[in-house]
Amino acid sequence: MSPAAALLFQGGIGAVGLAAIVLFGIPVHYHGVSIGTTVVWGVAGSVATYGVIMMLTRLPGLLQDSLESQLEKLHRFACDYSWPVLIALAALAGAGEELLFRGAIQGWLAQHVHGSVAIVAASLLFGLVHYLSLIYFIVATGLGLVLGVAYALTDSLVLVMIWHGVYDMIALFCLRRFPEWFGVRVG
Repeated sequence: MSPAAALLFQGGIGAVGLAAIVLFGIPVHYHGVSIGTTVVWGVAGSVATYGVIMMLTRLPGLLQDSLESQLEKLHRFACDYSWPVLIALAALAGAGEELLFRGAIQGWLAQHVHGSVAIVAASLLFGLVHYLSLIYFIVATGLGLVLGVAYALTDSLVLVMIWHGVYDMIALFCLRRFPEWFGVRVG
């Protein structure tokens, strides 16, 4: 996929989420915490989440073997784009996917069902969209649950946007710069 197409696709996800929020009058919370707190917790949350996932992938047999082929594909994806494009993709994914999954889907569901059901359902959809394998689906759903709970607890969509975007930047950087950490052989 060309860089322009990849950026347009990620931007389109955000446009769909924003359109759903506006069309369905879904209340979006973004004033739960101050901007400084939002940035600090967004960055800290992304680093902590990535650290936990890295530790899980290092446990022999648990995730390590199951994720190896997906991580090789993601490594090739990260190497196909320049750093400015990867940073833009991570930022657009953070903002756009959170507008769609936390803002629109979780927000709409929270109006109709219990908040915990809304978090789980939005997280399962998030996992399905990121499906590369069963184990990758589980990891993505887990990340969606963490982001969904963070949104529910902080009332800050901006916080989870930052969290998600910084997480993606860390993941792409590490995958491209240190592929051996993931068992990816570069030859």
